[in-house]
Amino acid sequence: MNLSSAQFRRAAVLQEKIEAMQEELASLLGSSATASTGKGKGKDKPVKKKRVMSESARKRIAAAQKARWAKQKAAAAAVEKKTK
Repeated sequence: MNLSSAQFRRAAVLQEKIEAMQEELASLLGSSATASTGKGKGKDKPVKKKRVMSESARKRIAAAQKARWAKQKAAAAAVEKKTK
């Protein structure tokens, strides 16, 4: 895509107008209008909420991971015994 400098400037002006119109539309309809387009300068990105995990869930996950480590360690020890 080879644009002349005049065409490039015109494209930049049009892009700025589009963004201004999107912002105006968002202010009329709410922030969902610009968030759905996926375009903009990043200021309309949805905020990700931090996931909250209960203490019991953390303990279950930790126990499961320790069991996986123990199983892997036992398998490695069995392989080592066979090779000796």
